[in-house]
Amino acid sequence: MTVSRDVIADLVAEGAEVDHLVADLEDAEWELPTPAEGWTIAHQVAHLAATFRMAATAAGRPALFEAQLGKIGPDFNAAIQAVLMPYLEGPRSGLLAKWRAERAGAEQALAAVPVGRKVPWLVREIPAPVLAAAGMMELFGHGQDIADTLGVKLERTDRLEALVEFVTRVWDFGYHVRGLAVPEVQFRFEITAPSGALWVHGPADAEQRISGPAVDLCLLATRRRHRDDLALTAMGQEADHWLDIAQCYRGPAGPGRTPGQFSDGR
Repeated sequence: MTVSRDVIADLVAEGAEVDHLVADLEDAEWELPTPAEGWTIAHQVAHLAATFRMAATAAGRPALFEAQLGKIGPDFNAAIQAVLMPYLEGPRSGLLAKWRAERAGAEQALAAVPVGRKVPWLVREIPAPVLAAAGMMELFGHGQDIADTLGVKLERTDRLEALVEFVTRVWDFGYHVRGLAVPEVQFRFEITAPSGALWVHGPADAEQRISGPAVDLCLLATRRRHRDDLALTAMGQEADHWLDIAQCYRGPAGPGRTPGQFSDGR
């Protein structure tokens, strides 16, 4: 990756932030419904635990991961539901402990991958820092759902740099999951970091351009806010269309969020 930060260290810090949201929840609060239809806070954390377990296996035991991947059927959504369900069994204190263990395992396994070595993942082999950035995406999106449920305003930092690059790297996912043809264009992203720094990706002379705050780009690409509630601008017809379908994960798009759904406008 081209980011200047330590992606693994940022993954650890983001995990701690989400942990802080749920560490002191009462039993009843774990069952609060989140903006993701049918998912409680417990579902969100169970999904994170399952995802981090997969990442730890991919980084630390790649042959086992590939064997497990071969058993996943064509219904990706059903497969995700199946792997998270065991984490929902038992008391929620146990779920919290399991997620902490899975997170620590993934962080350690990713940090141990030699520089330059790729690890298997859902679509293709990728470098460990890119897989860590995918973990950042999971923490960002599911952490946002938990924060929205609890009424917590999150303070985002330049740890988003790797996630922003990840969004620009997988810009075509929104087309694939909808069965749309990927246009033969290049995008220029000019994204403002929380610190005010400018992060740019893509050719400077690209006709299709996206600009705006990093937080807003991540909220859009994780489908946690509607584009109408974000300060993102597009130049070019395809760039404008992209703002309608952008997502940085391979699963079903889902209904997303509606304009004005959240009281803070974001």
